[in-house]
Amino acid sequence: MPVLDCFRLDGKLAVVTGCRRGIGRALAVGLAEAGADVVGVSAHLEPSGSQVERDVLAAGRRFRGYACDLGDRNSLYRFVSALQADFPAVDILVNNAGRIVRSPAAEHPDEYWDSVIACNLTAPFILTREIGRGMAARGKGKIIFLASLLSFQGGILVPGYAAGKGGVATLVKAFANEWAARGVNVNAIAPGYIGTDSTRPLHEDPERNSAILARIPAGRWGRAEDLKGAAVYLASPASDYVHGSILVVDGGWMGR
Repeated sequence: MPVLDCFRLDGKLAVVTGCRRGIGRALAVGLAEAGADVVGVSAHLEPSGSQVERDVLAAGRRFRGYACDLGDRNSLYRFVSALQADFPAVDILVNNAGRIVRSPAAEHPDEYWDSVIACNLTAPFILTREIGRGMAARGKGKIIFLASLLSFQGGILVPGYAAGKGGVATLVKAFANEWAARGVNVNAIAPGYIGTDSTRPLHEDPERNSAILARIPAGRWGRAEDLKGAAVYLASPASDYVHGSILVVDGGWMGR
């Protein structure tokens, strides 16, 4: 197969969580541009006419949207049941949806911790188990988690988020160890500082923004579109021998 063809996703079906905006929307569009049809999931996704749906359709691919609060266990299982009834065979799963709440560790309430862990760690585990089971049975599939720089570092004011993303990094390896021999690739992307709604408080804080920019060798914040290539790679045959890896896309932050 010519090398560029190894990156094509024609005929594949991708499920992307947290697809309504930001990184999730960019990943959904990138996969569609590579040839995949997309099932999008977000807590407040419009039944039809969402921007991500319009973008996927503009790329010439099909889109189906589901509204689901992934942090709510009952809502999550209702979505899994609906997905399996509507789309029994999923080729690609992107566990992108996430939640971040900032508070000093000594004042970080149980409610913050529970909410963040439920969305950022428990939901991806359940989705990967439920959807990945079918992939393993068929002998092929691609699962991509969204890790973080805080999969490697502790961060400031986000103990729940750091714990969840640290758990994601290890969970990727745990699934990969069991499923690599069954044809399922489980990997992660760890974005650096990307300009999204979640990072707006940092971007708008002159002191934090300056400190962050000073450490990024690329000299700029990342854009959600900077992650498209990594997602297509990990979703495509080009990464067939890649298992349990965390691909850092950070403008050089971790190398500093």
